[in-house]
Amino acid sequence: MKALALFLSYALHPLFMPLLMVWLALELDPHLGYFLPPPSRWLMLGMLAIMTIAFPITSALMLERAGLISSLQMPDRLERTAPFAITLVYYGMAYYLLLKTPLHPLVNAMFLGVLVALLLTILINLRWKISAHMVGIGGLAGALIGVAMVHALPLLPVVALVIFIGGLLGSARLYVSDHTQGQVLLGAVLGSCCTYAAVASGWSL
Repeated sequence: MKALALFLSYALHPLFMPLLMVWLALELDPHLGYFLPPPSRWLMLGMLAIMTIAFPITSALMLERAGLISSLQMPDRLERTAPFAITLVYYGMAYYLLLKTPLHPLVNAMFLGVLVALLLTILINLRWKISAHMVGIGGLAGALIGVAMVHALPLLPVVALVIFIGGLLGSARLYVSDHTQGQVLLGAVLGSCCTYAAVASGWSL
């Protein structure tokens, strides 16, 4: 059971969620990437992976090597502030990339929702530990619900699957981490509300 919980925690790490969100949105809603040919789409996704996954992981490894964080799991609430803030900068770079790409504004809106969710996570984490894993998968669910409602797409099976997987992830985080039920639930609510509100209202900068 512990091995499965650890697998889910690593496989569904919050750093993977923005890339998965954009990829799924483009696959499920043809309108979002209509003016972006397949070669350019894969190039954009590759750059997004570098900015939202490779850069944050590399920075975290450097922080660990410097002794600023105890491990990549960052069990101590206070040691999460610096890695989260650095990740926010990288996500800002990724958002700028998306703004320069011929994508539907909803893609920019959902990623802006990710930025807001991460910023709020950092602020909440200053006083209270919150599950970043649940913020991530909650953000994925909220973005897909928003896209489905705005463009009237039949995405209920996909959304239901994401919510189900989110439930498994929440259980896994309770099993292998020191998170409480409140921290897990708040993470899911925060992530989903930020991305859904961003997509539904068409946030953009």
